[in-house]
Amino acid sequence: MAAAITLAADEPTLSAANTGFMLICSALVMLMTPGLAFFYGGMVRVKSTLNMLMMSFISLGIVTVLWVLYGFSLAFGTDSGSLIGWNSDYVGLSGIGITELWDGYTIPVYVFAVFQLMFAVLTPALISGALADRVKFTAWALFIALWATIVYFPVAHWVWGAGGWAFELGVIDFAGGTAVHINAGAAALAVILVIGKRVGFKKDPMRPHSLPLVMLGAALLWFGWFGFNAGSWLGNDDGVGALMFVNTQVATGAAVLAWLVYEKIRHGAFTTLGAASGAVAGLVAITPAGGSVSPLGAIAVGAIAGVLCAMAVGLKYKFGYDDSLDVVGVHLVGGVIGSLLVGFFATGGGQSDVAGLFYGGGLDQFWKQCAGVFGVLAYSFVVSGLLAFLLHKTIGMRVDEDDEISGIDQVEHAETAYDFSGAGGGAARTTVPAPAVDAGTKGETKAESKKVDA
Repeated sequence: MAAAITLAADEPTLSAANTGFMLICSALVMLMTPGLAFFYGGMVRVKSTLNMLMMSFISLGIVTVLWVLYGFSLAFGTDSGSLIGWNSDYVGLSGIGITELWDGYTIPVYVFAVFQLMFAVLTPALISGALADRVKFTAWALFIALWATIVYFPVAHWVWGAGGWAFELGVIDFAGGTAVHINAGAAALAVILVIGKRVGFKKDPMRPHSLPLVMLGAALLWFGWFGFNAGSWLGNDDGVGALMFVNTQVATGAAVLAWLVYEKIRHGAFTTLGAASGAVAGLVAITPAGGSVSPLGAIAVGAIAGVLCAMAVGLKYKFGYDDSLDVVGVHLVGGVIGSLLVGFFATGGGQSDVAGLFYGGGLDQFWKQCAGVFGVLAYSFVVSGLLAFLLHKTIGMRVDEDDEISGIDQVEHAETAYDFSGAGGGAARTTVPAPAVDAGTKGETKAESKKVDA
C-alpha cells in the first residue's frame, strides 16, 4: 500500500503555469516563420519579394496538415528500430484525451504536439532562402511535403523521440541545432547543387532590396527564438528554461558584435545586413548548446559562431554554389559550431550532469556530438538531393530563364510587392487628361511629373 501511495504521489499532474507558458512559447515559435519570411523577403530583389514571402508562408499550411495526419506520430510515437516512431492514437490527433499529459511532464499532449508542430513548420521554410529567385512554387510546395515526411519527421525522432538513436546515444541538442538547422542547411546545399545557379550569379548585382525589412525579420526571429529555446525544456520548474533564455540573449549579442568586428576588419564597414545575419548566426549556434553552457560559455559560442559564419558566407563565391541568402553559411555552419562546442563548454550543471572538455569531462561528449552532427548532415544531404533530383527531372523545379529574368513574382503569383501606379504616376496617370498650364508653370509640372514617374 505504501508503495502504491508513493507511486501516486510521484505521478505528474497538470500544471496550469507550465501549460500557459508552453502555449505562449508555441505562439512565439509560430511567429518565427513570418519573421523568417520578412528576413528573407528583404534580402532578395524587388521582383522576387512575394515569392520569397510565400515560400516560407506556405509551410504553415502544408506542414500543419501533415503533422496532424501522421507527422506527430512518426516523430514522437513509439520507437521502431531507433529510426522512426508510430502511435495510432496520434494519427489525426484523434486518440488523445484533452487532459492527457505528455510523457512524464505537466503539460497536455496537445500542447507538446502544437509546440513541436511549429518547429516542423519552420525547418523546411529555412531551406527556401537558398533557392531564391528560381524555383517553381508548385514544385517547392511538393518538395516541402516530401521533405517533411521523409527527412524532418524521422530526424526529429532520432534527436528528441524516446528510442531515437541520437537520443539514446546521448547527443545533446536542446532545441534544434541538428534536427532543425543542420538538417535544413544540409538540405539547402543539396538542392542548390541539383538546380544550379541563378541567372547572372557573380555577374549581376543581387543586393537586398529592403534592409529595413531584413532588420524587422531579424527582430521577429530574435523575439520568437526565446519561445523556441526556453520552451524546449517544457516548463521551468528547475530553472533550466531560464538559463536557456539568458543564454539565448547573451550568445546572440556576442555574435552580432563578433560579426560586425570581422566585417569592419575584412570589408571596412559595419552593415545592417551584417548585424542581422550575426544575430541569426548566434541564435542558431546557441540553440543546441544553451541548456548546457554558462552565460560566459554562451558568449564564447556566440562570438565563435559570429566570426566563422561571417567567413563561411563567402565560400559560395569561392566554390561556385549559389546559396542565395546564406542558408548554408549561417544555418548549417552555425548549427555545426553550436552542436560541437557543447563538447567543450558543457558545464555539467545545466540540463544534465555531462561536462565538456573545458570542465573536466574529456572528449567523450564531443565524439557523441560529432556522431549526431554528421549523421543528420549526411542523411539530410543525400535524401534531400535525391528528392530534388527526382522533382527536377519530372515536373521541373526551376522556372524558365526568361521568367526568372523578368521576375518570379509576376510569373508564379501574378502580383508585385510594390505598386506605385495608384500614387499619381505611371499607368494610372495616363488615363487622366493633362491639366492646362501656362508657360510659367510648365517647367515645374514636367519636373514634378518626372519625379513621380521615377
